[in-house]
Amino acid sequence: MNPDAIAPNAKRLLWAGFTAILAAGTGFGIRGGIFANWASDFGFTGAQLGAIGGAGFTSFCFGIMIGGLVVDKIGYGKLVMAAFALHVLSAFITFGATKGMDSHLAYQFLFWGMFAFGAANGTLEAVANPLVATLFPNNRNHYLNILHASWPLGMVFGGIVGWVLGETFKWGWKEQLAVYLLPTIVYGVMFFGQKFPKSEASAKGLKLGEMLKDVGILGGAVVCFMLYLFFEGTLAPLVGNAMAAKGIAAGISLVLLGSIAAVTGFSMGHWLLCFLFIIHALVGAVELGTDGWIQNITGAILDPTQGKILFVFTSLMMFLLRFCAHFIETRLGLKPVGLLAVCAMLACLGLNLVSGISAFGPALGALLVYAIGKTFFWPTMLAVTSDRFPRTGAVAISLMGGVGMMSAGLIGGPGLGYAKDRFAAEELAKVDPKLAQEWKGSGDPSKFLGFEPVQAIDPARLEAAKKVEVAKRSEAEKQVVEADIRGNRRTLKVDSFIPATMAICYLLLLVYFKSIGGYRPLTVDEAK
Repeated sequence: MNPDAIAPNAKRLLWAGFTAILAAGTGFGIRGGIFANWASDFGFTGAQLGAIGGAGFTSFCFGIMIGGLVVDKIGYGKLVMAAFALHVLSAFITFGATKGMDSHLAYQFLFWGMFAFGAANGTLEAVANPLVATLFPNNRNHYLNILHASWPLGMVFGGIVGWVLGETFKWGWKEQLAVYLLPTIVYGVMFFGQKFPKSEASAKGLKLGEMLKDVGILGGAVVCFMLYLFFEGTLAPLVGNAMAAKGIAAGISLVLLGSIAAVTGFSMGHWLLCFLFIIHALVGAVELGTDGWIQNITGAILDPTQGKILFVFTSLMMFLLRFCAHFIETRLGLKPVGLLAVCAMLACLGLNLVSGISAFGPALGALLVYAIGKTFFWPTMLAVTSDRFPRTGAVAISLMGGVGMMSAGLIGGPGLGYAKDRFAAEELAKVDPKLAQEWKGSGDPSKFLGFEPVQAIDPARLEAAKKVEVAKRSEAEKQVVEADIRGNRRTLKVDSFIPATMAICYLLLLVYFKSIGGYRPLTVDEAK
């Protein structure tokens, strides 16, 4: 048996979790590559596509949060079965969208299909993250990074599906999307019949209220704020009144926060865990939000095929690098928080470099910097939380994952979609205001949080113009496509402010840990 592991079937469970997240990454990668198909078939704006992609992140939040709260009570096996069923169901819902269908109805099929897909992914992570942290208590950062290496590998597979099956063999988007069901079947078989351990906190007999004490009111406030944003956006079209939606969303969030306060005996929680939750919201926005758009953006700046190749390249680098976390920590002496600080700086630099690409060769170098930067964020943040707050069991890392995914769905994905729409429209208006009016879309304006709504360039006409050979484009088409490219560059530069903020946060954490004698994992008894 592996000396780092506490169970004889630890490696099988690790690779089963690996395959489960691989299925999620494959589906995510394929979906990112077929955004252009959906824009062409149904006339969706960038903001609408961002909202569809965002549904997969927000529903992930519910899957991982609810799963994290009940996993020690009902067992890992039942949650795996629920995730498997949701993965299959999501495919059939998504396939309900058909070309020529009313765009509003197609939007509903795609939105709720993505929602079911995200809920399946979240439920799986509610199993995999605490399971691996429990199985390998002496080397969590290494094994959590291995577990999450499957996410970029899945995106590699998803990118190859779009590149080979979509571009070369001309498969439709439904046939491409069905490919993610293959690893779904494999993880179901690997998990079947296995015996699962209990977390250290659960083994000590800690109840839910005790596990939530370190989260408390402070951490709960971060979670409930993200839920407020979700319910506000979801309820507004249903109730038909923005103020009423805000009121209902606020009421739900306050009730949930009150419940957390009551079950923890009105514990304020630990400030450090609250701070980690806030940072992880930024991680979700910049890593997953950007991942959802990066091949679309680079494909628009260069060409769609090169965008897919660059997406596969970036994801492959992440996959390989996540096996190096142990080497970096032990041989280079860079502890988890130091690693995070360096990565945030590289991610900021990488996004700025990508914004200036104009040829495939330099793009490879720019995206390599970005890939190195974003590689270790998600699993290392989970490792830090598990190391410092072992009394929370599966709860804290599940809530943290939910906050990150919710942020990606509500801020990262829609925010970048809105930025693309706004900046492209502004760039076209600078060059030719009359042309900008002629090319305005007729759909709903793009909106994001409290920013001014903007009418995007007609997405169907824009996609059609991109498909015309450069030499054969009309003058108007050239100006529109060039404006879209400049808008994409501005979007990436604005996006780089997020990892810049994260770098400052990590540097503050380095100062804190130095002041208390350095960073090290704690046991349940030490964390009292």
